[in-house]
Amino acid sequence: MLLDEILDYNKQFVEERGYEVFETDKFPNKRAVIFTCMDTRLIELLPNALNLKNGDVKMVKNAGAILNDPYDSTMKSILVAIHALQADEVIVIAHHGCGMNGFNTEEFVGLMKDKGIDQTAINSLDKDPKEWLTGFDDVTANVEQSVRIIENHPLLPEDIPVHGLVIDPETGKLDLVKKGY
Repeated sequence: MLLDEILDYNKQFVEERGYEVFETDKFPNKRAVIFTCMDTRLIELLPNALNLKNGDVKMVKNAGAILNDPYDSTMKSILVAIHALQADEVIVIAHHGCGMNGFNTEEFVGLMKDKGIDQTAINSLDKDPKEWLTGFDDVTANVEQSVRIIENHPLLPEDIPVHGLVIDPETGKLDLVKKGY
């Protein structure tokens, strides 16, 4: 079982002091917060393609690097990084070939039903899934939207630049969407 493997490895990791190479404090060395996708291909590729080490940035992730609501947990995390943790730049990085590109809400609801979620549970939600279980049709437009929501947030200081990029999950190549300086 995966959890047992993780716990066994973790015990050995701690006993052998494997954590020492990762020691840092809670403040980002490069004074930035990155908002990106949770795609597994980016876990190691993105930091390496950007020359980031442990402790360099705050990393906020969600499915698709989608920001639709300026008052959700993603925006809260970005604001905490800026106001409490000394980040003074925001970088939004989505990626080509994202599973949220062309996301079909009805198909996704079907997948949930296949896993045993009853229509009654879906009907009991405060919101229609079509209102919040959404993706995007254009990765560049998605980045532009996220950047715009962050830039226009009333609690974001005016001197904080917000940048937008798209990364290739195969090569790590970055395409600039918006330079916030």
